[in-house]
Amino acid sequence: MTIFDKILITGGGGMLAHALADELTRRGISPTVLSRSQCDIADRAAVDRLFESPPTLFLNCAAHTKVDQCEAEPELADAINGHAVGQIAALCRKHNTCLVHVSTDFVFDGELKRPYRPDDATHAIQAYGQSKLLGEIELRKNAPRDWLLVRTAWVYGRHGVNFPRTMVNAARAGKPLSVVADQVGSPTYTADLAGGILALLDAGARGIYHITNSDQTTWLEFARSTLEEFGLKTEIAPLTSAQWKAMKPNSALRPYYTVLDIEKFAQTVGRPMRPWREALKDFRKAVERDGF
Repeated sequence: MTIFDKILITGGGGMLAHALADELTRRGISPTVLSRSQCDIADRAAVDRLFESPPTLFLNCAAHTKVDQCEAEPELADAINGHAVGQIAALCRKHNTCLVHVSTDFVFDGELKRPYRPDDATHAIQAYGQSKLLGEIELRKNAPRDWLLVRTAWVYGRHGVNFPRTMVNAARAGKPLSVVADQVGSPTYTADLAGGILALLDAGARGIYHITNSDQTTWLEFARSTLEEFGLKTEIAPLTSAQWKAMKPNSALRPYYTVLDIEKFAQTVGRPMRPWREALKDFRKAVERDGF
């Protein structure tokens, strides 16, 4: 990381940007972190201004991540998740800036019966995934010399709204809980994701990588494990994806299976990602220290 003397992080209000800033700070590095109010990456002039004094490393964590909302506003999703990435990549190429861009398991359709490798064919089935796939295409079309595209999944962390926090808050409020039981993936703790991204940079990695915590689960078992971790005994009713769609007809389609193959990451950095259940324990300790 010593080769990057000026680091910029966009999407500063999000979970991953917070985790990256925390990890860099622990390393004695002070990045510039910009929230959407400080720089909306869909604003081309605002992005141009970021390169008046070009960063040496651009960590793009900005994204429209509300999956169901993207169905109602696909043009906005494409602008933020897609076209803006192309502009950033082109400017990084012009100014010899290393670009790290974060993408998603939703670029896959979930029909494969084994974990998705970085080089597997993509096929998004909802507006959010299609917009993120557009971003991947735009990045490669305008690629700088040094770029890293990291796909991840089921992200949660200390900061912001996320699935475990929602489950805990609902259980503590005594609300009935129903969670989809037939979608499979790998939960990813932002502290581990941030550490993994920086480990790839330390190793000089370039190209496409997958980073999640290891092992797989369903949303239902993720919810049950979360409540167990927090000492809550609320019952959770299982739902099928079809039942959820019937309850929320305007919701986006979700792929049934998007476990990501993270072997390339392990081979590159010389270590595996730890299991998601172990990471969940650290999440609970962190948010309890925060007063959650």
